[in-house]
Amino acid sequence: MAKILVADDERLIRQLVCDFLHQAGHETLEANNGAQALELFRENPDTELLILDIMMPEVDGWEVTREVRKASNVPIILLSARGEEFDQLTGFDAGADEYVTKPFSPVVLVKRAEALLRRGAADDTQKQADYWGLAVNENAHEVTIHGEPVTLTLKEYNILVKLLSHVGRVYHREQLLDDIWGYDYYGDTRTVDSHVARLRTKLGDWGAEHLKTVYGVGYKIQENDHV
Repeated sequence: MAKILVADDERLIRQLVCDFLHQAGHETLEANNGAQALELFRENPDTELLILDIMMPEVDGWEVTREVRKASNVPIILLSARGEEFDQLTGFDAGADEYVTKPFSPVVLVKRAEALLRRGAADDTQKQADYWGLAVNENAHEVTIHGEPVTLTLKEYNILVKLLSHVGRVYHREQLLDDIWGYDYYGDTRTVDSHVARLRTKLGDWGAEHLKTVYGVGYKIQENDHV
């Protein structure tokens, strides 16, 4: 059984989806607009999947998806009566995993939801890695050191994951700036330096030992102080 958040301003559609999810054994949370959906998601961090209508009042489904993606990789299905390619691409660019056009079969929708849940469970197993006591769960965006959680901003987390993707490789400041902030960012490499400094501090002894500055070049993760 999974906890699934269903957000749609059309009450009948929302109830129909929830009824079929209940029949499949799942628990549901209901929201009638995007603002309520975000509030419920933040209050229920164990939510495993979101089903969002796009055209909702206050905050639309695209924006809800963007906000959720700042902190979570939870699977998201977008619902819409608009089937144009532009709308679908906007949904996927926002971070959605599936795009379902209304009218739809609720039975098929439940099957798609369960397929995403199975995929997410597999990712949880595959996307956990341990680096000398530091563990990263990429699916949940969680970092722990010897079992203790480390609170990182999204930029700090992304820098850490980037450096860990190739242990021992030196990443130039300019490359980190482009990869993490984007090519259209107008800041300079001092932004990278300040974020890495805060990241190293938050990682404590692990950061001091493994997150290294290559002076005049950039940063890298190394196995120990002797490498």
